[in-house]
Amino acid sequence: MGLHADALGVLEGWTAPDAAQEAWRREYVDHLRAEADGVWKACFPTHLTAGALVLSADGSRVLLNLHRKAQRWFAFGGHLEPGDATLAGAALREGTEESGLQGLRVDPEPVHLSSHTVEFCDPRGTVRHFDVRFLARLGADADPVVSDESLDVRWFDVEEVPTDEQDMLDLIRLARARLAQV
Repeated sequence: MGLHADALGVLEGWTAPDAAQEAWRREYVDHLRAEADGVWKACFPTHLTAGALVLSADGSRVLLNLHRKAQRWFAFGGHLEPGDATLAGAALREGTEESGLQGLRVDPEPVHLSSHTVEFCDPRGTVRHFDVRFLARLGADADPVVSDESLDVRWFDVEEVPTDEQDMLDLIRLARARLAQV
């Protein structure tokens, strides 16, 4: 099974937590059914990306990175690569690369979808990322390492995250709810 088949299977089988997420899920599935290369950055202007929100073991803290290009605090994530066998594996790779943390565990079921445009991603113009986000956690808290893609990587108490973007707040809320179930 290739990455495209994995992505389609994961999204077809995922039970969205609300109507808005269900609408995104259907749009992502339609995209993958229509685009054989829909998981790759080469699929312009829309393609899948994968991300990981890292929570502390008890869910009270979240690890975010100050994205170098966007100059905003985000969860970890990025484009899918040829070596990625699964969406969850891509999210784990991105989380590990961008945080410097070894031993992350990624829940294999998505926790949140986010569709957004990005102006700085492709020289051809504005692209649309269909981001599939997963919960990642550590057995114990650890000190992250700043990667080339970030200006800073830092733990925050979940009530004190440096953003009021509803998309990020929803991701954190849903990831904490998932953590409480596992």
